[in-house]
Amino acid sequence: MSSKSKRNKKRQTKQVVTEKKPLINPKYKNTFWTIVVLIVLIIFFIVNNTKTEPEEGPYPPGYHPSVVDTNSVN
Repeated sequence: MSSKSKRNKKRQTKQVVTEKKPLINPKYKNTFWTIVVLIVLIIFFIVNNTKTEPEEGPYPPGYHPSVVDTNSVN
């Protein structure tokens, strides 16, 4: 009887372990994310600097712009 119980214990303890292969090699993970961040920053930089000039609005309260003579030519 004892030999049967030992066999059952051995059968129960065997498990098949499958390793998951990562999408990105861990060796290159930091390089990948650095490149992704730089590309996103470059896209934001380009979009920000290709817009037209901002629309003119009212000056803030209490601001008195200096008067510039546009008719004089040096």
